[in-house]
Amino acid sequence: MTDPHLADISFGGVPVHRQLSANARDLARRVVDELVGQLPAYGALPSEELRNETMRVAYQSIHGFAEVLRTGELPGRERLAVIREAAAHRAEEGLMLDSVISAYHLGAQVVIDTLAPSVRPQDVQDVLALNRVLMQYLQRVTAAGVGGYFQERQAAFGVEHFAQQALLEALLAGSPAREAADRAGIALPARFLVLSLAVDAHPDERTPGVDPVIAGRRKLRRLRMELERHVSGVVLSALSVDGGLALLPVPGEPTGEGAAGLPGDVPEAMAEWVDGVLGHMMRVSGATITAGIVIAAPDGVRNGARLADDVRKVAQAVGRPPGPYRLTDVVLEYQLTRPGPALAQLSSLLAPLAGKPDLLATLRAYLSSGMDRRGAAERLSVHPNTLDYRLRRITALTGLDATRPADLARVQAAMAAYDAPDSL
Repeated sequence: MTDPHLADISFGGVPVHRQLSANARDLARRVVDELVGQLPAYGALPSEELRNETMRVAYQSIHGFAEVLRTGELPGRERLAVIREAAAHRAEEGLMLDSVISAYHLGAQVVIDTLAPSVRPQDVQDVLALNRVLMQYLQRVTAAGVGGYFQERQAAFGVEHFAQQALLEALLAGSPAREAADRAGIALPARFLVLSLAVDAHPDERTPGVDPVIAGRRKLRRLRMELERHVSGVVLSALSVDGGLALLPVPGEPTGEGAAGLPGDVPEAMAEWVDGVLGHMMRVSGATITAGIVIAAPDGVRNGARLADDVRKVAQAVGRPPGPYRLTDVVLEYQLTRPGPALAQLSSLLAPLAGKPDLLATLRAYLSSGMDRRGAAERLSVHPNTLDYRLRRITALTGLDATRPADLARVQAAMAAYDAPDSL
């Protein structure tokens, strides 16, 4: 933009650019006083910084606007470099972006308030012209400030993310993690809550015409934000749209094992808390989540992650609904799915049902519903008589009657072994 008429904008017969140039330093001091008084983030800055850098930026911004009026040209990239650099410093210091942007508008308000007493009735058109160019100037300044702020935040985030991932890798490898924690600026907790997560697809990921990559990334972003919102401290995670691993710091010192006395067992109160967090995560992401959860000291994260993964796989394999699962919640199924000749023998009991998905689904539904015929039939969307027919077919093929208490334990064990993931 080039508009030589801007130099003619006058209040009280005096060109505004001359008024601003003559009073720029005094105006800059007023701006800094207003920043300190109205924006707590600036009030907390060291006085040396306020007297020097903040004052310098305020002066150069006011002088820069005076130059816009004098020359009729909005500032380019080079003239806005001071704004970008100052915003980057505020980002480095941890100031929130809203405080940085508010400072620009507060400075503009101080300028307008200072000029207002000199305005005469015949200056109305000049007031309108000044407001128009001030909005254009603020747009350039704000864009430069946001650009500088986010450039610094992205650089800092890259360093922070790399350090956190290095710490996670050290913990998962079973390596000494103290040095990696120091580099990441994280105090190692006495324990971690290890979560192995399996995340189902959001409906949008399967909707024709919707980009599944974008839908998946949106789901993942919401999952991360909701998880971090509930955790005090840094969450170390390696998550994808399908799930992954998360380590949550557990405050305080260990108080012994869980109620079941199992390795890595999670106390009941903590399990209930995780259940609530997963509930929030499922609501905001629109996807169901199944999790294996284990408590582990930093030097036990490697084995804890493996156990959490196994617990989650077992819960999924035996048809448990979405939610968090401890070892104690699936201890029988877990033991029945351990590799060995007994696993193969148990699994072979249901071999006659291979290739008969309706019968396998019926048996799973019947067992997972607690042998409730009507509940199983509703889950399968079939008539109870159809369920009875299928159960009789299962008995005829396998010799096992799931409706007889004497056979029930073997049927449950065989089902757990049959559904055991190959990786277990």
